[in-house]
Amino acid sequence: MKRRDFIKMAGLAASGGHAIGQQMPTHMMPMPKTLAPSSAQELSGTEFTLEIAPVTVELAENRIVSTYGYNGTSPGPRLRMKEGVPVTVNVVNKTDVPEYVHFHGMLLPPEADGSEEEGSPAVPPHGSRSFQFTPTPAGTRWYHTHVMSMADLHRGSYTGLFGFAVVEGGPGSNPGNYDQEHYMALRDWEPYFTDQPMDNDDLDPLLGKPEKPAVLDTRPPGWEVTADIFSINDKALGAGEPIRVKEGQRVLFHFLNAGAIENRHMALPGHKFNVVALDGNTVPTPKAVDVLMLGPGERIDAWVEMNKPGVWILGAPEDPIREGGMGVVIEYANQRRTPLWVPPPPSPWDYTIFGKPPTGPAPTEKIEMYFEKIPRGAGRFNSFTVNGKEYPHDQEFVLKQGTRYRLTFHNRTDDSHPMHLHRHQLEIAEIYGKPTAGVIKDTVVVPTYGRASVDFTADQPGLTLFHCHIQHHMDYGFKALMRYA
Repeated sequence: MKRRDFIKMAGLAASGGHAIGQQMPTHMMPMPKTLAPSSAQELSGTEFTLEIAPVTVELAENRIVSTYGYNGTSPGPRLRMKEGVPVTVNVVNKTDVPEYVHFHGMLLPPEADGSEEEGSPAVPPHGSRSFQFTPTPAGTRWYHTHVMSMADLHRGSYTGLFGFAVVEGGPGSNPGNYDQEHYMALRDWEPYFTDQPMDNDDLDPLLGKPEKPAVLDTRPPGWEVTADIFSINDKALGAGEPIRVKEGQRVLFHFLNAGAIENRHMALPGHKFNVVALDGNTVPTPKAVDVLMLGPGERIDAWVEMNKPGVWILGAPEDPIREGGMGVVIEYANQRRTPLWVPPPPSPWDYTIFGKPPTGPAPTEKIEMYFEKIPRGAGRFNSFTVNGKEYPHDQEFVLKQGTRYRLTFHNRTDDSHPMHLHRHQLEIAEIYGKPTAGVIKDTVVVPTYGRASVDFTADQPGLTLFHCHIQHHMDYGFKALMRYA
């Protein structure tokens, strides 16, 4: 019996027939007993305390996960700050191992960024440490652990150590008029190793693959990480309260892929997502799309006009992912019926539709990066290289302060990778051969055997970490350290 089938059967037995993984057509999914909504708090002000300790997460009735979290929950509390107003974050570590808290998407000095590679100080076991910084830029940011996991699937971003951080002020915080607002963290739980291909994450598999080698590597693949249990925030599909709406309302969703493993998709049958910001930054050209895609670490702010009364499932288009828990019920007022799922139309994800035509010249300073995967390069595990080497690339990537650079990513692997540059903002210049401008991000998914170029200004002196935001890939070589001259 396959593990996924076992989980479905076990969940069905535990919940008396209302399991999120029940093997029945998803359009006939029953309404189970409801549970309490997400328990994440919102904290605002200029001083915050984050306590790292063991927590339990009740994904569904009789399905409880033991992990680590902040302030007794996962997700941790939503931190609301004001752009340009200094804050203090006190981190209390009640575990037996050192911890790091990375404030993802903010422009911070290395000592506050929360990365061991950059020299950020660790929060010692059973100790505490305070961090002071001035949050910027405005928009939807987040915070999460940044420790190495290696073969320990109970550490790092496999745990529940993550939460939203909202920086108020500026255009990134004003997406327009709306009636409701929801923060939606997509999560995978109970990860395990496999040597079977699990990817379903191409941006657009129909477009070209300019970096695909003429002769493919036929060596047996090594172990990577997958999961069968999912949630949005701390509740699996079918558990927790539905999102209750009225016809004509505008509902603003802040989506975050807080998972450690895969790129994820989201769809809501009969409705479109009006995308206004990517990674917390307002896009030049807002567009309505049927399906969203988020790599680990990415955020999308999008509003939905509630114009199709009924009871719907907002969730992953892939049946195993949605049935494994990645979804939530959207219930219109005065509607009492079985939640309905309808597969969305084919919807390739394309960053460039949210951009504008480029006008200025390309940066003259260019850095080429070639990504390769070495099957079983780390014993039983795959390893990854940048320009033929694993981390740290000492003195290879040296930046001149104030200089504008173009980074070109050559992805010569059969995965699509969410690439994250700490402490800087990236402007997408080209992807799939399409030039664009104005799309500002901190994490960019580089397609399978694809190529992408991004521009950034070296205006944040200090060590700067660059890595794939899939935890297993980062742990096994897929990172590099940039330095300022």
